[in-house]
Amino acid sequence: MSQSQEAVIRAAELIERQNRSAGQHALPVGVLTPLTLPGDPVAGELCVRGAVLGARYAAEHGLGPGVRLFLANDQVGADLEHMSRTAVGGLAKLAFIDRVSALIGQWHLRTTPSVAAMAEEIGLPTFVENGHNTVNLGRRHIFRTYFSIADRAPLMAGFIRERGWKRIALVAADTVFGQMLADTLEQTLHKTVEGVEVLRIDFAQDGVSDLDAQLGEVAAFAPDLLLNAAVVRTNYMVIASAVATGVLPGVPMMACFPFPMRSQDYWGLAGEAGAGVVWPATRFSPDWPGLAPVGRWFVDRYESEFGSAPPDNALNAFTDVVVLAQAAAKAASTGRADLQQALEEGTFETWRGPVSFRWTEDTGHHDTPEIVLMHYRHTGDSAQDAVVVWPPESVTGDYLDPSTGVTR
Repeated sequence: MSQSQEAVIRAAELIERQNRSAGQHALPVGVLTPLTLPGDPVAGELCVRGAVLGARYAAEHGLGPGVRLFLANDQVGADLEHMSRTAVGGLAKLAFIDRVSALIGQWHLRTTPSVAAMAEEIGLPTFVENGHNTVNLGRRHIFRTYFSIADRAPLMAGFIRERGWKRIALVAADTVFGQMLADTLEQTLHKTVEGVEVLRIDFAQDGVSDLDAQLGEVAAFAPDLLLNAAVVRTNYMVIASAVATGVLPGVPMMACFPFPMRSQDYWGLAGEAGAGVVWPATRFSPDWPGLAPVGRWFVDRYESEFGSAPPDNALNAFTDVVVLAQAAAKAASTGRADLQQALEEGTFETWRGPVSFRWTEDTGHHDTPEIVLMHYRHTGDSAQDAVVVWPPESVTGDYLDPSTGVTR
C-alpha cells in the first residue's frame, strides 16, 4: 500500500470516527483537500486532522448543532487530467450529493480558483487555506483566516533589507503557487532592497528528478541568500541539490511557505543542511503567550492525539470549522444562505482572539493573522524551539547566520 493510499484511509477513519457522535441536525461541512499525488497528501491529512478537532471542539463546547464532516480527495484522477478539474468534481459531489452547507480544505493554488468560482456560483460559503493573492476578491462566498502571498512578501523583503543581503537567488517551481510567489517576491524585493540583484531560476515541477543544474547556476552566482520557492517534493529537492552543489549549508536559506513547521518531516528530509532556515508563518506557536483558550485546547488535543506540535495546515482547518460552528449557532438555520449571513455579521473566537469578516472590495472576506518570520537555529529544533526573528516588535530570539555562526 502506498503512502498516499494510507493517507486516504487514515483521513477517512478520522472523519468516520468523529461523525459517529454527530447529531442528526449537525451542520454539514465538506473537507475538499489533497490526499494523493500529484497533490500534497501530507497537507491534506493535516487539514483533516484540524477539521476533526474543530468538530470535536464544537461538540464539547455545545456550539450550535455541532458539525458533521464530509470528505472528498480533490486529487482523484488528477494524474489523468488537470488538478482543478478533479477538485471541481469533488466540490460537485460535496455540494450536490452530500448537500454540505460550507466547505474547507482548499490547499493548492492550482485548484482553488476553479473551486472558488464554482462555490461563488452556487452560493456555498467556502474557506481557503492557502496563500493565493486574489482568490477571494470580488467573491462574497469566499472566506479566509490565513495570510496571502501578498501579505508575506513585504515581511520577507524587510528582513532581507535588514540583513543587508543584496544577491538573492530565487528558485521557483512552475506551479501557480511557485510562479505567483516568485513574481510577488521579485517585485517586492526590487521595491524594498536598494541595489538588489535577483537571479531567478524557474523549473518544471512535474517529472523533475533533481535540480543539480539549477543549483549549480546558483552556486556560480554566489548569493547572499537562497529563496526556496519550490513546492511539495521539490522544496526538499532544492535543499538536496543545494548541498550537492555546495550552496548549503553555507548560504542562508529562506523557505517561502511554512513546510519547516512539519519538523519531523523537515529534519528527516533536509538533514543538517536545514539548520538556519527562516520562513513566514502566523504568530501561532504552542508556547505563544497570546494563545486564546480555544487555541490552548487545540494544541493540547493535537499533541495528545498525534504526538507533535500542530502545523499551520491543521491549525487553519481547525479554525475554520470552529468559526463555522459558531456561525451555525447564531444562524436561523444551517442552510447556506443563513450561514452566509451569520458569517458576515458575526464575530468569532479563535486561537488568536476574535475574528470577523467585514466585506471590503480591497480585501474581500479576509481576517489576516499576524505574520512573523520563524527560524530554526540548530539541527533537530522542533516547532516549539523555533524563534521569531522578524518583525522587530515580535522577536523572541536572535538570528543565527549559518554562513558565519554569529547571532544577531
